[in-house]
Amino acid sequence: MITIIEGTNRPDSMTHKVAIFYQKVLLEKNIDTKLLSLQNRNVWERGEEMTAIENEYLADADKFIFILPEYNGSFPGILKLMIDNSNVKKCWSFKKGLLIGLSQGRFGNVRGIDHITSILNYMKMNVFHSKLILSSINEEMDNNGHILKQETEQRIKNQINDFLQF
Repeated sequence: MITIIEGTNRPDSMTHKVAIFYQKVLLEKNIDTKLLSLQNRNVWERGEEMTAIENEYLADADKFIFILPEYNGSFPGILKLMIDNSNVKKCWSFKKGLLIGLSQGRFGNVRGIDHITSILNYMKMNVFHSKLILSSINEEMDNNGHILKQETEQRIKNQINDFLQF
């Protein structure tokens, strides 16, 4: 199973729309996926809800797709809180991860991708080498979640195909 993680808890975010698009592509390939939204989730403490998230989305996943918006030159703290409050060995060790960075600016969260790569490697995750950067996301996707550029859609599909072989 592949779990797609929306790296923010902001409502109606472009991150959510990108995550939905990735899930759609995977479902078209009959790949078992789950989509974990951090919106309205209590992940800032190790409690019942965090344990339920682990059991439903993290522990049984073989691979993860992280959709990471840029927040102040990195990725959102809510994702780091979830990681920090999870059972690292049970949820992350020796599993595989795919990273997608997005921003409204020109750099598509390059720094955040580098930052989380170091964290995931520390937790013994295997991070896929092909990291997709979606700069100027409002020019790449509309508010309804439709990809505006054929080239971008093809890059996403190619990245997914390569990750499935990883």
